[in-house]
Amino acid sequence: MAGAEAQLGNEGVALWLTDWKISHSDTWVPRRMMALVGGEMAGRLDFLLHPDGRALTVWQLAVEPQFQRRGLASVMMDALHAAHPQAWINHGSRQADGARWWDAYTDPAPERNIHNRPMSEWAAYFPALQVAAHRAANAYRNQELGLDGHRDAEHRYGQPLEEDALEWAAAYREAAASGPDPAVQILYGGIRIVLPARMHRVVHDGQRSAAERADMLLHHIGHGNLPHDQPWSTSRHAAFGDLADEQIRIPPAQPGAASTHVTLQVRLSAGQEVPEHHARADWVRYLDSPGIEVDVHGMAWRDAATPWLTHETDLSPPVGAAIAPEGPVSARYAARYDVIGELLPGLSTRRQPVDLLGTREVEIAALARRITAESGARLDASGPPEAVSEPRRAEQPPGQTSHRGSYAQQPPRLR
Repeated sequence: MAGAEAQLGNEGVALWLTDWKISHSDTWVPRRMMALVGGEMAGRLDFLLHPDGRALTVWQLAVEPQFQRRGLASVMMDALHAAHPQAWINHGSRQADGARWWDAYTDPAPERNIHNRPMSEWAAYFPALQVAAHRAANAYRNQELGLDGHRDAEHRYGQPLEEDALEWAAAYREAAASGPDPAVQILYGGIRIVLPARMHRVVHDGQRSAAERADMLLHHIGHGNLPHDQPWSTSRHAAFGDLADEQIRIPPAQPGAASTHVTLQVRLSAGQEVPEHHARADWVRYLDSPGIEVDVHGMAWRDAATPWLTHETDLSPPVGAAIAPEGPVSARYAARYDVIGELLPGLSTRRQPVDLLGTREVEIAALARRITAESGARLDASGPPEAVSEPRRAEQPPGQTSHRGSYAQQPPRLR
């Protein structure tokens, strides 16, 4: 990778591997390799990763025009190979620019490129018919442009592959779906805001109470204005990553404005039906939100300019809030929030803890009476216990105690 890096100059190059929230795949995990030059997005490499980490498909490789012909695409592709050193790689089909770039690129791991290996080795991960079609399209493109395309490395380059593809098509196994369930899971969403200067200073003042600052942020956002157009992820880290990605792709409208990234830890409120949603590998997107009632169990926030400094707090009891409506407003939402998402006068934002013992007093008393009656019946029906002679224990030298060996479970070995 040193040869490609040498062409980039001294502008400050950074590579960032992050989530890529698309709805293309229910089971494979979308990921993005983002290249930043001087803090500006210069290129990206989008790919889909199999849940077991043993296979990936390159989706798109793109470099902004002002950063092209400096080896940046090669740096990103080399970094992808390094990040997933054991994975099969499917490079898919290529357009003209991609074919020219591939012709000049040196593949660091040709043995993991599925175009270079027999279908029998990788057909469980990739549809053989689709791969055969991509390879045929690439061969035609190389011929059209007069390119070599590393044909000597490719398995049976330019030969008919239909029979092989038909033979191995049945070997393909779709990855098992394992997306989050919003009915039972805590999820994390995020929102970018530009606060008034004085409020920005207060919110990021670590000497003040975190709970009070979180309450200030929620009032500024609006309890009924939690974002409906953002994915809700299974981790706070992923929610912050989404906001940082958005910050780079879509800078604030006000040049130089200080952005605050806020994440919210939420669970659907009691009585809230599970709304229509798309569940992906590790995130959920709600569809046409009617105003979804949630309980906010925690918040975290940071200044976009200092992402290493995070403020956070747990909220107990949780705070009642709602994901803003995107479509027609539900009756539950309209009963608590006005048209701009503000809580209606006289209503409380705090969820009152439920006294489970108090609400089930009659049921618990009946259960206790039944257990007592059954226990008494068993005692009446049983005779006196049989005498059991206790075995004599071996005498031990003074100062020595018996012990039982403990066995620690060995961690699984990963291959």
